[in-house]
Amino acid sequence: MIEEALSLIPSPSAWALYFLCAMFIGMSKTGILNIGTLTIPFFALLFGARYSTGIVLILLCFADLVAVIYYRKAFLWSEVKKLLPMALTGLLVGLLLGQYINDRTFKVLISVCILLGMAIMLWTQNSPKAAKLVNNRWYSPVFGFIMGFSTMIGNAAGPALSVYMLSKKLDKITFTATAAWFIMILNFTKIPLQLFVWHNLTWQGLILNILALPFILLGGFLGIKILKIMPEARFRQVITVMVVISALFLIFK
Repeated sequence: MIEEALSLIPSPSAWALYFLCAMFIGMSKTGILNIGTLTIPFFALLFGARYSTGIVLILLCFADLVAVIYYRKAFLWSEVKKLLPMALTGLLVGLLLGQYINDRTFKVLISVCILLGMAIMLWTQNSPKAAKLVNNRWYSPVFGFIMGFSTMIGNAAGPALSVYMLSKKLDKITFTATAAWFIMILNFTKIPLQLFVWHNLTWQGLILNILALPFILLGGFLGIKILKIMPEARFRQVITVMVVISALFLIFK
């Protein structure tokens, strides 16, 4: 079984890319949220699109645990509760449709939703009237559905989540902590769904995940350090740029 797991990554350069992506995932959970989305095309290149979602899911769960342990006291449960019901609905829709609709089409649709959300966020920041949109009753459920759907299809909820958190004007620590707890709930919910419905969780993948643990921890440590020293305004700028890059990656990869 170990030999089969090791054979999934064929070359030293592929191993280096795999471990670098694992480090980015660690960083995304504790510091720069959307850097993890940039790994999606690389994992698809290494393992294939459908199989890679199973491997990435367990890596994400490991990184989620690191983040929620560190930020266990800083998150806003009120925001998680607003998002969670429709996020679980979106997750189930993604689970069902993902078996019948082309992955490429899904990623384009997700990216369009992300960029639309980005436009809404920029609008709310520059228009006093538009700022009322954030407090609308449908605002959180709509974003929750988009996040649940996109995380089921491609582990790609980060950009939409960033748009939502930025529009709520949370400080960088509360932003990161709330995002970590919300995504952890979704990712652990996805484990039995991908195991018994999509059948893309394997022992070979789990072995690769365990080998990547030191790099997830390293990334988590780096993310915490970066978040501490980065000014609040710069943090928002970086997240905004990463949202756009992540969406474009999903469209054109």
